[in-house]
Amino acid sequence: MVKQFVEKLQPDIQNVFDHLHTNPEVSWKEENTTTYLKQLLEEKGVKVTTFPDSTGLIAEIGSGKPVVAVRADMDALWQEVEGVFQANHSCGHDAHMSMAVGVLLTLLMKGLPKGSVRFIFQPAEETGNGALRMVENGVVDDVDYLYGVHLRPVQEMKGGQASPAIIHGAGLFMEGNIAGEDTHGARPHLGNNAIEAGSAMVELLKGIYLDPMIPYSVKVTKFQAGGDNPNIIPGSAVFTLDLRAQTNEALQQLREQVEGKIEAVEKAYNFPVSLRVMDYVPAAETDSQAQGYMEEAIKEVLGNEHTMEPIVTSGGDDFHFYTIKRPHLKATMLGLGANLKPGLHHPQMTFDREAIFSGIEILAHTVVKTLDQ
Repeated sequence: MVKQFVEKLQPDIQNVFDHLHTNPEVSWKEENTTTYLKQLLEEKGVKVTTFPDSTGLIAEIGSGKPVVAVRADMDALWQEVEGVFQANHSCGHDAHMSMAVGVLLTLLMKGLPKGSVRFIFQPAEETGNGALRMVENGVVDDVDYLYGVHLRPVQEMKGGQASPAIIHGAGLFMEGNIAGEDTHGARPHLGNNAIEAGSAMVELLKGIYLDPMIPYSVKVTKFQAGGDNPNIIPGSAVFTLDLRAQTNEALQQLREQVEGKIEAVEKAYNFPVSLRVMDYVPAAETDSQAQGYMEEAIKEVLGNEHTMEPIVTSGGDDFHFYTIKRPHLKATMLGLGANLKPGLHHPQMTFDREAIFSGIEILAHTVVKTLDQ
């Protein structure tokens, strides 16, 4: 039984979590986290590989096929906490890493039926591109199944519940520039007003319509124009856009419509408006077989009554780049209830830490079930 091994490991995993929680590091700067995990796992005799071009590491046990991977994100957020800006684990990545370590140690004690298990400790999920670096480094080229995990806010799921899949939406984040020249406030006929162009842009974006059965949205999240002098009409401005859609296809349609609205603003106000992509995360593409193994594991650990349907959320995760870039992967992500409040990314986020141990059990059972097939 997996449970007895997890119970034996609880003090060690609690220590791991406490260390990671009190030593957060932001995206691409997880140097000390990488060193800590490397030393911890090498002391257990585990083969560990780091990367010359980034933080993060992989750890592997067993040998041969099939290869099952477990991914845990590493980075913290940079945010204001009680008046001080600092790195802060308000998205649960400290718990995700602790669960991955717990699964590895549990399987070391229990033994594998066959094959290999690779643990991917991935940097920079919050910037949306850490998974791409891991793909570029070839860490999933020979992987057959890939499993992830994410704590869920209490609004989605209560403690003691779990879901075999998180159906994330896609997100596209763009930066724009209106490139005109300033004009004297007394002579508005000599130029164009970037603020008026921005206002027109906001109204045009409100007029975008896609299939109403697919959730989507587009928002202007920043608009900056003008300076200290109230008698100058600003000709230039910078802005950012947040595009969301539940499917990758809908996001592409949304992007095309946004670009069309921006072109309309250019023509109407007669000065160039440029757009560039700042970041992108794809929508989930989960595998039914992987999801089935995880559902069986949840039922075994928590019972049928606590096994929930897949969660559909407008939030994003770069986990899905693995399957987008390597379509052979069979993947899904565990949604784990932990009474998480007030919400993900809140500077005072808290959760029931007992969920870490149920997460370890579920993931360990999932891996064993996958290897047994």
